[in-house]
Amino acid sequence: MPRFFVDPDNVTEETVTVTGGDYNHIRNVLRMRIGERITVCDGEGTDYVCEVGRYEEQSCVLNILERQDSAVELPVEITLYQGFPKKDKMELIIQKAVELGAVRIVPVMCERTIVKLEDPKKEARKVERMNAIAESAAKQSGRGMLPEVTMPVKFAQAVADAVKRGEKILVPYENATGMKATKEAFSEALSGGKIAVFIGPEGGFERSEIELAENRGALVISLGRRILRTETAGIAVLSALMLASELRNEES
Repeated sequence: MPRFFVDPDNVTEETVTVTGGDYNHIRNVLRMRIGERITVCDGEGTDYVCEVGRYEEQSCVLNILERQDSAVELPVEITLYQGFPKKDKMELIIQKAVELGAVRIVPVMCERTIVKLEDPKKEARKVERMNAIAESAAKQSGRGMLPEVTMPVKFAQAVADAVKRGEKILVPYENATGMKATKEAFSEALSGGKIAVFIGPEGGFERSEIELAENRGALVISLGRRILRTETAGIAVLSALMLASELRNEES
């Protein structure tokens, strides 16, 4: 069944109104007929099973048949703070992070970040594209909420934001050792409900950045004996956290 996201303001007791590109996709690409079923989500965890009610100028009105809480979201909230990589790696990272359950992706400018921030208008357009990629991945993976990609921030600000949000900070670092410590860090983080995963850029983190994070309560962890690329490290951590959190949820 096709799946789309809508603004909560477009949902009433009986109907959901779809506009913009999704309206065009429903009417002109999928060519859905009156009475055909479709699933929409308000991006806040509620799914609506609907049928196409009528088409209006630049909008599609759906009749709500059933409301239900989304059952696909993880029992923990994970934010990925990603050291801004070169070229189109960020798009792949966003896509996979959304598929693996991240609720928020924050591009981070680190000491060794090669990409430089341009003027605010260009950066806003980049973030707009990143959010479109996140939305597409959320639709494909059946997410119950719409993850957000924020504007880029500097490393120190990212750490401060994670602390303010009450997130347990995990920082994979190539000089960290001991998988037992990583296992214990995962267990501690999963018990808290909100997790921040910090991934360095291509050149990794500076030691001063690790020290700053540790001083704010971060857990520095190892991902094994191999050195992972920046686009691999986040996927590895998110995959492990996803499986561990789902298992804890089933066993509770």
